[in-house]
Amino acid sequence: MDVLVRVYAGLVDLVGRAELEVPFGQPRSVKDLLGSVGLPRCELGFLLVDGEVATPDRLLVGGERVAAYPPLHQLVPDPGDHLWPSPPEPRRFVLDVHLGTLCRRLRLLGFDVWYRSHADDDELAAVAVTEGRILLSRDRQLLLRRTILHGYCPRADDPDDQLAEVAERYGLGERCRPLTRCVRCNGDLEMVDKAEVLDEIPPRTRGAFDTFARCSVCRQVYWPGAHTPAIERILATVDAQGTGPGGR
Repeated sequence: MDVLVRVYAGLVDLVGRAELEVPFGQPRSVKDLLGSVGLPRCELGFLLVDGEVATPDRLLVGGERVAAYPPLHQLVPDPGDHLWPSPPEPRRFVLDVHLGTLCRRLRLLGFDVWYRSHADDDELAAVAVTEGRILLSRDRQLLLRRTILHGYCPRADDPDDQLAEVAERYGLGERCRPLTRCVRCNGDLEMVDKAEVLDEIPPRTRGAFDTFARCSVCRQVYWPGAHTPAIERILATVDAQGTGPGGR
């Protein structure tokens, strides 16, 4: 007998409809069944089978009704029930090659983001697992890998909208530390005396600012005015969406 699957909230975006009947053959787990229709287990937050709370490993025999929800903090505050451990603290990410602009925005806000423009799926998955990072990818096949525990597929095409999604999903609002990480290479920024960088900054900047920082890795110099407008705009986006506890 087929299994009736009902999905809720943002999970509908991944399968294209709220309800579907899945042909059933041999007994299989809930997570395997949902994966077969394109729902990565890292996107799931709460499961019901025939109205009862279920784990992803629950074995299905056919004819069941499965309800799949995203992390419930997106629907109700402090739901209390979680299928997986909370996301790692501090929030650290690994992004696929299609999310370069989102990478820069997250780094501007102080988040540790691993990004390589030519990284393949195997490398991304390995970094996520070995370094305990949250994987952000538009590639659902990558997120469907069994080793990926914490991950999310941004639905939007616009980087600002993607940031809003990630901020809401992982509660980034109170975790932002602007101008503490290099946008170029992800290195930590260290405060330096103005005299140390006079020869490395534009003449007009020398008289306008007194606070400077340098990347500990690539040596790029930063000052407040360089990214202030962008940071203020990005922070407004995050503050509007990312003040919750954050899900998986």
